[in-house]
Amino acid sequence: MAKVKKAFFCKNCGFESPKWLGKCTACGEWNTFSEEIIQKEGRINTIVKVTASKPQRVCDIADSIHTRVPMGNKEIDRVLGGGLVRGSLILLGGEPGIGKSTLSLQLALADNGLKTLYVSGEESPQQIKMRASRIGVSNPDCYIYGETLIENILLQIEEVKPDLVVVDSIQTIYSDILDSSPGSVSQIRECSAMFLKYAKQNNISIIIIGHITKDGTIAGPKILEHIVDVVLQFEGDNNNIYRIVRGIKNRFGATFEIGVFEMLNDGLKEVENPSEILLSHYDEPLSGIAVGAAVDGIRPYLIETQALVCNAAYGTPQRSSTGFDTKRLNMLLAVLEKRVGMKMFAKDVFLNFAGGFKVSDTGLDLSVVSSIISSYYDRPILEGLCCAGEVGLSGEVRPAPRTEQRISEAARLGFKRIVVSGYVRNSGLKKLSESIEILYINRVDELPRCLFND
Repeated sequence: MAKVKKAFFCKNCGFESPKWLGKCTACGEWNTFSEEIIQKEGRINTIVKVTASKPQRVCDIADSIHTRVPMGNKEIDRVLGGGLVRGSLILLGGEPGIGKSTLSLQLALADNGLKTLYVSGEESPQQIKMRASRIGVSNPDCYIYGETLIENILLQIEEVKPDLVVVDSIQTIYSDILDSSPGSVSQIRECSAMFLKYAKQNNISIIIIGHITKDGTIAGPKILEHIVDVVLQFEGDNNNIYRIVRGIKNRFGATFEIGVFEMLNDGLKEVENPSEILLSHYDEPLSGIAVGAAVDGIRPYLIETQALVCNAAYGTPQRSSTGFDTKRLNMLLAVLEKRVGMKMFAKDVFLNFAGGFKVSDTGLDLSVVSSIISSYYDRPILEGLCCAGEVGLSGEVRPAPRTEQRISEAARLGFKRIVVSGYVRNSGLKKLSESIEILYINRVDELPRCLFND
């Protein structure tokens, strides 16, 4: 009888140790090791074929062209770099209730001409049918299979021969090869590796859904993100109707694209123009509101910045921001006090972005400063004006990345003028000045004249 093999695994990073350790030597976390049986007696053969290969000279390897298959969802195709690459393994991660199962089922039911097998280890086929009826079935070649044993799943894939497989979720799948429970480090690692081998050998694309820990990272060993070809992060707030799919890793394309969705009763709706949902319309001009031209990856959009500046009721002024780094807000307030002469030390400042979006783009500094100046003097900004620029500690206005795309987006939405850094004056923006007036400033103390036309 073969001896049962056991090992200790770190739940945080997946580090393997032959004995229990109080502190993980890889990630430094304490009390994260758990004992797992990594192999039982008699290893079960699976249908994943192991083929021997020989080394080849790089000049003898034929060039391969990855043909992309449209998924029937423009936002997902955008994030993937134009479509799905056959034989790829995609990991979709997100917080509970964010809409991962809804999005994956929409991809399986989309009218994309792909034969799809939807494997669910969390819901019964009847529950999936209820959601499919609510979303709307457009793909008659979509098969639902409720199973958690990976050996049975691979057998059904071999029988159905689909073009796309969706697994919800990888934490519920287990293998008979290992004796540990589903969701453990060894089970996630082994099942992911088996899915990867099958996808590469049979040229079938597989999407696996992963859970998120309380720290915001994908549950399971870090090697899971190394195994897959594409890692997509599903972001959003349960109190907000908007969701963002962000590419973290993509072996077949760029990782700086995002897809925007709106959560409705009948599923996730694609938002092709995020600027329209992030801009509000008012009957009369209001103070403390400015529009900034932002860029996430290579996708430009306009977003409304709202600020409220009032006298501090207590000795220590409050600094509160929603969707923006509070430390950067304090830095911008210090610049306004030092370079513009505004007495911010006695003011409470509250900052918010429309739509509940979290923005880390430094090109929105000028928009944040504009909304604060507008609220400080209680004067509305000129109608049809937006801003794009980064503010430095010395008060200089530096160019924002992809300034040309920001200006083009503002002109497309009908804005009359945009304030940018004067250092891009000779950067070939003259052709854009025909559709929108470009105002150049070099220092932040020049901004009030542009905002109020004084």
